[in-house]
Amino acid sequence: MSETVTTATAPPHEPLTSLSRAGTMAARSLRISRRNTDALVTSLMLPVMLMLIFVYFFGGAIDTGIPHTAYVTYVVPGVLLLCAGFGAATTAVAVSEDMKGGIIDRFRTLDISGAAILAGHVAASTVRNLVSTALVLGIALLIGFRPTATATGWLLALAVLVAYLVALSWLSAAIGLLARTPEAAGGFTFLMLFLPYPSSAFVPVDSMPAWLHGFAEHQPVTPAIEALRGLLLDQPVGNSPWIALTWAGGILLTAMALSGALFRTRTR
Repeated sequence: MSETVTTATAPPHEPLTSLSRAGTMAARSLRISRRNTDALVTSLMLPVMLMLIFVYFFGGAIDTGIPHTAYVTYVVPGVLLLCAGFGAATTAVAVSEDMKGGIIDRFRTLDISGAAILAGHVAASTVRNLVSTALVLGIALLIGFRPTATATGWLLALAVLVAYLVALSWLSAAIGLLARTPEAAGGFTFLMLFLPYPSSAFVPVDSMPAWLHGFAEHQPVTPAIEALRGLLLDQPVGNSPWIALTWAGGILLTAMALSGALFRTRTR
């Protein structure tokens, strides 16, 4: 009788156990990030430096097509997505270092699943990215960024941003499993760092060469930037938020499936 009761009541506790293990892995990743001072400072400060360069070096020469709007107001949404790319890139390196260092084998002897290990890296990446985002927004407010979003606009903008943070972090984790060395993992993430440039992040798409319009308008970063820009400035956004969330959901599901398959292959 007791065995039957134990068996019947065990499954409900399993999700809580997996969640707590993922939390433990996330805390471990954050502790490692604090010790890796160079990478932490770079991921936090580089987006800020790029924003200042674009605003003060190039901003006066760029016509955004939006009257009475300072360039800093135009460029901040793009820098926020750039932050996500920089922050996610560190996830690929961290996952690759775990695979190379043999710590994964130790975790598996403790019955910690691959999903919990990767979810911990993704959660830590999301936290780091949110800190970097807050820093960028703070500096942007100091140099003239004046958002006019409603409370609903702020919540929707946060939802779009977090969706992209999580999706890019899972994709970066998959890249970390695919790469054989941390150096290669860092190189593979270049695409995520490059995508905001051929988009509406820094200049209007209409100002680009005609052959580039199709890619710039239909790549995943552009609808996210347009959604963030419209929501933060309380302007019409059309269906940009839903397109952005659809892209993020597709990237997330693909990255999770790919990372699961790669983890099983690498740990056989």
